[in-house]
Amino acid sequence: MNAAIAASIGDVIAEDAESLAALHDRELTADMIAALREADFPACLGLMPATAGAVEAWQAMAEGVAHLPVDITPADLDALAAEYAAIYLTGAYGASPHESVWTDDDHLTCQAAMFQWRDIHAAAGLATPDWRQRPDDHLVLQLLHLAQAARRAATADSWRRLAALLDEHTLRWLPEFAARVAARSESPFYAGLAVLTAAWVNGVRDLMATQLDEPRPTREEIEARLRPTPGATEQPVAFMPGAHGPSW
Repeated sequence: MNAAIAASIGDVIAEDAESLAALHDRELTADMIAALREADFPACLGLMPATAGAVEAWQAMAEGVAHLPVDITPADLDALAAEYAAIYLTGAYGASPHESVWTDDDHLTCQAAMFQWRDIHAAAGLATPDWRQRPDDHLVLQLLHLAQAARRAATADSWRRLAALLDEHTLRWLPEFAARVAARSESPFYAGLAVLTAAWVNGVRDLMATQLDEPRPTREEIEARLRPTPGATEQPVAFMPGAHGPSW
């Protein structure tokens, strides 16, 4: 992979990831809605759809933005805030933004994936501001980590590590999260956002495979490499609150 090309791609991926993270991060405001319209979101994203499924996701997001009221009222914002809460805060739709819930056998939050992401963030010099409010495996933090890693990626090996991170973490659960939000949310905006995010991350992974000239592993291959080695003894996770390091 050419270093100059890698840097250019990394910046585009990072900017897109940060834009998506901001929309998953908090309830919509009138200013945010105005900014989305002014930017013609999602047409403003740097990584554009390359498959029929991705085109449908971009269209769904465009329709979601178009569905937002032009003259937004407090009642409109309250309705959007309720939808945000149902997805990201209360679990009303059964579509948790935390990886643990999707990968843990008992579908609980703050499980192995959270501690794995804590180590991943720490290795990159990052720390979650408050894991009690937003655990380390939250979708927003995964997108922000992707942004920083893409900006820093300068070698084929660094892109391979990022590709493996998507394979072994984000893409193991994000498609299911998106499908459930799309099926249950009453908001075209949030349904579109979930589907767009999953399609965008999948597109990033496809782009990495193309640039590295290395085929993506199958789901079965990924699960096989994550399976514990026979005879290995699982060590208890040492919980250490207050990890040091800069936060997002």
